[in-house]
Amino acid sequence: MQREFIADRFQTRNGAPLAVRWSGNRGDHDLNPGMPRHKSLIAAAVLVPLVDRPGGLTVLLTQRTAHLNSHAGQISFPGGRVEPDDSSHEAAALRETKEEIGLAADRVEIIGRLDHYVVRSGYRVTPVVGFVNPPFEIHADPFEVADVFEVPLRFILDRKNHKTDTRIHDGVERSFYVLPYEDRYIWGATAGMLVNLTDVLVDGN
Repeated sequence: MQREFIADRFQTRNGAPLAVRWSGNRGDHDLNPGMPRHKSLIAAAVLVPLVDRPGGLTVLLTQRTAHLNSHAGQISFPGGRVEPDDSSHEAAALRETKEEIGLAADRVEIIGRLDHYVVRSGYRVTPVVGFVNPPFEIHADPFEVADVFEVPLRFILDRKNHKTDTRIHDGVERSFYVLPYEDRYIWGATAGMLVNLTDVLVDGN
């Protein structure tokens, strides 16, 4: 899939950006319709980094360290809570990305947003999509990030690689998306956002 085509998906149509048209909430409840909802949600933002490699676009992901209190060892996008000093969700995503993996904001070209994603823990995450232009340096925060790696975008956009799985949480069976890649187990909110990215780029919705 070409960079220009992807950028077009996030450009203005009929006077309204696609990021506005796709303004619904996706989330863990998509596969778990009876899941309790939080009355108030904490705003967070992540960067969905599309790296422009000679062999094709890739998606940059991180693996969280095993000792963290939240989502330990899981694969995620760089990002975190939106702070009062952040001017926008985009600013929050870029700030958190710099803090977590050392990627400078001037290496990122923001092109739009995916749907908000509501996670069971009470966060409303805004996925901010941007092209990352090599060369760039990665300096991962060793406290938060165990590894940084890339997955080919063509793998993510192939729906044959989209799976579902279940786990028991608090005595209740919960379903979630999974994208197994090599020895990586990409699941939960990160996988759900990648499914949303596929919907946008493949189906246009």
